[in-house]
Amino acid sequence: MSHLRIALLPGDGIGPEVTAAAVEVLQAIEALSDDLVFAFKTFSVGAGEYLRSGDPLPPDTLAMAREYDAILLGAMGLPDVRWPNGTEMAPQVDIREQLDLYQGIRPVQLYEESLTPLKGKAAGQIDFVLFRENTEGLFWERTAGHDPSADAVENAMRISRHGADRIFHAAFRAAEQRRRKLTLVDKANVLPAMAFFREVFDTVAAEYPKVETERVYVDAAALFLVREPERFDVLVTENMFGDILSDLAAGIVGGMGMAPSADIGDKYGVFQPAHGTAPDIAGKGKANPVATILSAAMMLDWLGLPEYGSAIRDAVENALQNPACRTADIGGNLRCAEMTAAVVRQL
Repeated sequence: MSHLRIALLPGDGIGPEVTAAAVEVLQAIEALSDDLVFAFKTFSVGAGEYLRSGDPLPPDTLAMAREYDAILLGAMGLPDVRWPNGTEMAPQVDIREQLDLYQGIRPVQLYEESLTPLKGKAAGQIDFVLFRENTEGLFWERTAGHDPSADAVENAMRISRHGADRIFHAAFRAAEQRRRKLTLVDKANVLPAMAFFREVFDTVAAEYPKVETERVYVDAAALFLVREPERFDVLVTENMFGDILSDLAAGIVGGMGMAPSADIGDKYGVFQPAHGTAPDIAGKGKANPVATILSAAMMLDWLGLPEYGSAIRDAVENALQNPACRTADIGGNLRCAEMTAAVVRQL
């Protein structure tokens, strides 16, 4: 019998709604299984927690969450709740850094062809994974303050050999399990830090002779993602580039409501939808739960239960074959709870 303890961090905005949807799907998996038991514990983290306690990520909360088998996160931050330097609360990024979750993994899959704005792309043609280095890059100085009266403000891009090396190894291992093609996305023609990033990539690539590699500048990668996304299998890139390209990638398969993600390190794993808190629709039942449900499937994969992760993905795909089975963001009328129920029925 597998007893799994899952820490829930619902967060802000639509976070609690989509987290509850994923829990409902996980409970359906549990009911269908003879050897799986989930124990959930909810923790308060995010902008709302900051307004209550003065800290969006209380140290005791994270310390307790570390003791669980995995963390399922909803969404965090609110536009009007900001630090003195003008930036939004982003405890999800703090968690990545404090737990050393250096692999930002964004699978991008077209489940139903009517969901893509691209012409002539069938379901199954768009199927790739983006690996984003999660702990440095242009996010390195994100907590630095600035003088509002200054004439200029600078942020450095940090690329360390250690950081680049480990994300490249993770991406190569993933490519070995897929179609054996890895694309490095950089800006090595302009930025010395990116030239160094590529040098480390070339060194690591020599250890994986069975994986085909290519090197693409980030601006060209944005073009190719729109024109011929089927050329990609696994992509790996810097923190900020990955942040931007993963949203573009979500747009070609239905939007942020269809975009799951995982932040993984050598010990811990956090699983969350790639979208934000959408405070304009919070509490209205309009959120698309699919991204969070698919993130829960990724969590099961990571926990060594890929058969259950696959079952959830199959259920999502089968549900979406019905044109009436859509939330508003993907052209339908279903509410969050109704979309969740449709997935559970397919299970």
